[in-house]
Formats: sequence, C-alpha cells, structure tokens
Amino acid sequence: MLDHKLKIRFFCSSQGNEPVREWLRDLPGADRKVIGDEIRTVQIGWPMGMPLVRKLGDGLWEVRIKLKDRIARVLFTVIEGNAVLLHGFIKKSQKTPASDLLTARSRKAQVERNARE
Repeated sequence: MLDHKLKIRFFCSSQGNEPVREWLRDLPGADRKVIGDEIRTVQIGWPMGMPLVRKLGDGLWEVRIKLKDRIARVLFTVIEGNAVLLHGFIKKSQKTPASDLLTARSRKAQVERNARE
C-alpha cells in the first residue's frame, strides 16, 4: 500500500458546496483522470516543488497540471496533514489571475478559522 503523506480534502463552503469537486465534475473524464493523478502524486510525494507544485506564498500552493490542449491549476493549503483543495481553474493567461488567487485566499482563511474553532 502506498504511504500517503497528506490526506486530500475538498474545501466545503458554509452552504455545504465543494467548488473544486463541482469544477472537476464538469470537466471531461480524461482531464479529471490527469488532474486526479497529479494530485495523488502530490499526496504521496509531499513536500515537493517545481515543476509540479509551486509555492504561491503564505501557505498557498498550486498544482500545475498539463492537460491535452490546455493547462489546469488546483490551488491548495496544508493544514494538520490535510491538503485542502481550495480552487481549481483552467489557466488562460501566463499569470495566475488575481481573482483566482483572491478566491483561494478567501477560502483558505475560512478553513483556518474553522480549524481554530
């Protein structure tokens, strides 16, 4: 059996939504498989860096995923041995859009608040 260094968790909003899981469901099956495989690599190999994982600062990382004809990113944080998947998106520009970073940072703050309660 593989030794998983991290448990994977989906961010869950106060309304019970799991935005990353919902985003994944809307992707083609082949894309879901590639993304799942890359997240599993992070789960088993943590801690790790480039080219698969890039630190975005302040406890936020991105999984860098090459799909067949596009690029995906999954932003996550690590809390108490859990990689919490905060936000996923298809990358359309060179730089990670500020709105995507803001979404991930806001969700990270909610996860940290919940962990303290």
